[in-house]
Amino acid sequence: MSAPPITRGLLGTGDPSLGAHLAAHGPLPTHGDPVLAAAGLTGRGGAGFPTARKLASVRDAARAARTPAVVVGNGGEGEPAAAKDATLLARSPHLVLDGLALAARAVGADTVVLAAGHHQLAGLDRALAERGDRGRVRLVGLADRFLAGEETALVAAVEGGPPLPRGKNPPVWQRGVQGRPTLMQNVETLARLALLARGESAAGHTLVTRHGHTVDVAEVPLGARLGDVLTVDAGVQAVLVGGYHGSWLPAHVAAGATLDRDGLAVHGAALGAGVLAALPADRCGLRESATVVGYLAAQSAGQCGPCLNGLPRIAAALDRLARPGPPPAGLLDDVARWSGLVVGRGACSHPDGSVRFVASALRVFAPELAAHAAGWCTASSSARPFLPVPAVTR
Repeated sequence: MSAPPITRGLLGTGDPSLGAHLAAHGPLPTHGDPVLAAAGLTGRGGAGFPTARKLASVRDAARAARTPAVVVGNGGEGEPAAAKDATLLARSPHLVLDGLALAARAVGADTVVLAAGHHQLAGLDRALAERGDRGRVRLVGLADRFLAGEETALVAAVEGGPPLPRGKNPPVWQRGVQGRPTLMQNVETLARLALLARGESAAGHTLVTRHGHTVDVAEVPLGARLGDVLTVDAGVQAVLVGGYHGSWLPAHVAAGATLDRDGLAVHGAALGAGVLAALPADRCGLRESATVVGYLAAQSAGQCGPCLNGLPRIAAALDRLARPGPPPAGLLDDVARWSGLVVGRGACSHPDGSVRFVASALRVFAPELAAHAAGWCTASSSARPFLPVPAVTR
């Protein structure tokens, strides 16, 4: 996917240099408590956890363990439909690096890491050189895989091992990199922390990747009406909210939903990876969903039963349901049963997010299911898939 156009805001003018950064924002304050500065800010990596509480938890765990903490800036955007974090790192790297410095100060860290895609490392290295921070911030390149940014997999990658998720007990904020309390913070969250520390407004907006007639990255107000952020007109049948671990919503429901935790939760959705995708009415929602689920099944770490056995079965079933013709008897019941068996049983949340996506697809595209069972498909377009899905590899 080519670089999307940008709505200016957190992403600045497009000049990533230190000079442009300082001209726009001034130097990073050396006084003040970053934990207090983070009040009201929630994480932008998907979970939406209060940032101040996360900083305080890692700080307290490090003090209790009598060891310096580790801070990891998470730019591992493995979500194929998302471009917000990669765009932020390319356009405003110094805001992210400022946020890393603040986070390290807040938790008492002596080890600071910034993890991102391999193609972004050269630009980030230039930014570190401008600041004189080479050697103080370690760059870690991440594979272009869906689970690259999962926090326990990221711990393994930072330690030089294969990026495989592990169980969440103990959590990484207690025992992460090198067994030390570790702060994992999304790069957008870090950039917003850097603005808040300067007294700039930042907590009330978020970055989103919008898929419609075009693809772009925009900074939008939290609480905005989704229909005011994304074009949801008569040519749209459904909207995917949150990315490939997110949920489909019918177009009329999505248009009136508000982009905040409560406004989306009432519809069974969450902002997640910050993806908003308006599916055209001439596409087959079942086929689009089956393609995504096939990709998700292939992207699992393959190290526990829910991903090794459950997701491939669900993907195969959805692929069959996406083809016109009467499905095998009981196939929908099988999908529901398999989905129930994988939830909460993986080493990470990949199975849970995948079946959430599946359940929303079967619910929203139920009329298409009926059409397919009768032997026909309502889609009138045979163009390439609307949702971006890389080649399926393990």
